[in-house]
Amino acid sequence: MAIEKVGVYRKWLEPVPKRNGTPIPKSEWPKKRRYCWIVRWCSTNLKKYGKLFKTRKEAEKYALDLQKQVNLGKGDKPQQVTLQQFRLEHEQIMKGQVAYGTIQEHMRALKFFENYIGGSIVLSKIQPRNAEAFIADRLASGCCPSTVNKDIGTLRRIFNLAIEPRGYLPEGKNPFAKIKKRKTTENEIRYVEIEEYRSLANEADLWWKTLISIAYGGGLRRNEILHLTWTNVDFENQQIHVSPKKETAQTIEWEPKDHEKRVVPMANETAQLLANLQAQAKEGFSYIFISPKRLEKIRERQKVGNWTSRSDVINNLGRDFGVIRRQAGIAECSLHDLRRSAITNWAGQLPIQVVQQLAGHSDISTTRKYYLVVRSEDMASANKVLNEIFAKSKAD
Repeated sequence: MAIEKVGVYRKWLEPVPKRNGTPIPKSEWPKKRRYCWIVRWCSTNLKKYGKLFKTRKEAEKYALDLQKQVNLGKGDKPQQVTLQQFRLEHEQIMKGQVAYGTIQEHMRALKFFENYIGGSIVLSKIQPRNAEAFIADRLASGCCPSTVNKDIGTLRRIFNLAIEPRGYLPEGKNPFAKIKKRKTTENEIRYVEIEEYRSLANEADLWWKTLISIAYGGGLRRNEILHLTWTNVDFENQQIHVSPKKETAQTIEWEPKDHEKRVVPMANETAQLLANLQAQAKEGFSYIFISPKRLEKIRERQKVGNWTSRSDVINNLGRDFGVIRRQAGIAECSLHDLRRSAITNWAGQLPIQVVQQLAGHSDISTTRKYYLVVRSEDMASANKVLNEIFAKSKAD
């Protein structure tokens, strides 16, 4: 920001006029000497700046707006960096701030944009028309609208960071700020009925039965379940704690999505399944679902640098769940559908803000949009209401 008050001054455009060979008095300059107006200020690095205006009114308005920016600590002109420099810096800065998967998503979107527009372009030169053209190119390449919408949201958030706190762009200059997301037809959300859950459990061994019970009853994400240790299970209060793990001899470094810790309830049935599984577990081993043999394999991959937090903790989990689903004879669904069903079940009995907290959603709109579905019993209740209304109208 500027280190001194922004000033408005006359900028003289010609030498001082003379009268009888002598320069006229300074008091006569405004009437006898051509001028415009200049706004002057000095940045924190002592670099001086100025901007010319035809009228004093224009200059004073600009100075007032600039002074407001100075007071907010945003008066410096943005530093000039290229898109490639920004991408490389962004990857380093975001480490430790967001989950590894989020960083990868940011890098994926930035690289696509960089490949389209060129990494040498200065960040401040990127215009909304460039962003719009990039989105059009992504759609033309065959990307589905939902993927393109994800790119729009990701790049919008990234360029907001280029404005604040990094100061590479001035306020209001996010090229993706006004790019509208494309209309899409939302996929139907799959709700797993309790009878379907029972069919899945009947076809599963104890390990899978416990995992399915935690997903359907506790609404945990897949990796949240897989990274559970016995210390995360509170049998006395019937709760499961989702928490990060540090790299130790017993555990792999891992962070929950959005770095959020949370506690979810545990059904009696789930608690009993966990107790049965614990009775079979190796004494002193931390993990519930990762076996000692699998942990040893992960350690080997870590030694040769072939392991990241995005690597599969358990291989072929989706495939093996699909086998159980087909054996149970139920329609297509995924482990994540079990989580969605748990959240929908909570929503039928609990306030939405409680459901949001149990689900681990940072934005309540996510809870509303993607996880609350109309169940068969909800539809039956709606039919009952309609029938009562029509019956009443006949009686009247």
